[in-house]
Amino acid sequence: MIKVKRLVLDVLKPHQPNGLEFASALAERCGSCRIKYCVVEVDEQTETTLLTIDGDDIQFNVVTEAIRSMGATIHSIDEVDVVGLQTAT
Repeated sequence: MIKVKRLVLDVLKPHQPNGLEFASALAERCGSCRIKYCVVEVDEQTETTLLTIDGDDIQFNVVTEAIRSMGATIHSIDEVDVVGLQTAT
């Protein structure tokens, strides 16, 4: 079993919701996580952002669904930090 402790995602999103609303909604959906939102590039209709998510046990499927529900898409996973946990046999 593993636990995901950190994800850095390259995300393309529309201008709305704004960065504060986007990061707040993501944090609310992901539970006990710290979200860092950084705009990398802006064009007429979209923003390219780097999302850094830190937590004890980040659920990637929850993160993905939350991002999609706000009209954004994940372009790439740029960094991952996972911890393997030994299970009792």
